[in-house]
Amino acid sequence: MKVGCIGLGDIAQKAYLPVLGTQPGVDLHLQTRTPATLERVADSLHLPQDRRHTTLDGLLAQDLDAAFVHAPTAAHPEIVTRLLEAGVPTYVDKPLAYRLADSARLVELAEERGVTLMVGFNRRHAPGYVQCADHPRELILMQKNRAGLPEEPRTMILDDFIHVVDTLRFLVPGPVDDVTVRARVRDGLLHHVVLQLAGDGFTALGVMNRLSGSAEEILEVSGQDTKRQVVNLAETIDHKGQPTVRRRGDWVPVARQRGIEQAVLAFLDAVRAGKVLSARDALETHELCERVVRSVLEHARAA
Repeated sequence: MKVGCIGLGDIAQKAYLPVLGTQPGVDLHLQTRTPATLERVADSLHLPQDRRHTTLDGLLAQDLDAAFVHAPTAAHPEIVTRLLEAGVPTYVDKPLAYRLADSARLVELAEERGVTLMVGFNRRHAPGYVQCADHPRELILMQKNRAGLPEEPRTMILDDFIHVVDTLRFLVPGPVDDVTVRARVRDGLLHHVVLQLAGDGFTALGVMNRLSGSAEEILEVSGQDTKRQVVNLAETIDHKGQPTVRRRGDWVPVARQRGIEQAVLAFLDAVRAGKVLSARDALETHELCERVVRSVLEHARAA
């Protein structure tokens, strides 16, 4: 199986290549426009010269069976379009694009061509979060905070807060009939944003504070007088009377803890089986993010 990896930034090097580089039966091809990075990363994986490419044309000439896209978000529409038009099953690190129209066009193109398109929402595969889906979920609270990183609203929401949005969508136990957004924007930069989703018998809150003083991710689901909490995707605490703590094992890889390994394998297994995966549900997350962006910008103009 010939698998291409386009873009060799931090996320590719730290999370995806350690998984892809150890998969049996995978002939990994790398592509980036930066020759020095290409040589350094390919050398670390002991890849021969014929699997190193500085152009997308050169990579596509290899007759790929699948591709992973980890290039900057602004480049996604062009790269993914080329891959889909070539009939290559494609996994894209979130988001599909900064603009909803571009995301929708890519999903429609994949469906028209009958080609797999999968968006890398790895938290849907993270063990701690998957376990939360089996817990009572009358109230869901997710915080994903950072220190000293206020940012332009669209970039922050589509590149980072989208994980919170998608996780809430994954965990809500029923249809959402009310969406509320609150935010603080100063000098064009988004300091914090809060998303509330509500439906029959449940409320879900997603919070991101870019001036929180610490980098942290905490998920809590509760209901029926019991609560489950996951801290930084590594520690699970069940609260019912005396808290019970379960920590990530010392030898569990970070990629597995964060659901990246499982997402990669799900994609590759589908490709091997000839199963076409749709990004239609992922598009609904992008649509909700666009709603958050518009609400934040309207709030900023009114302030």
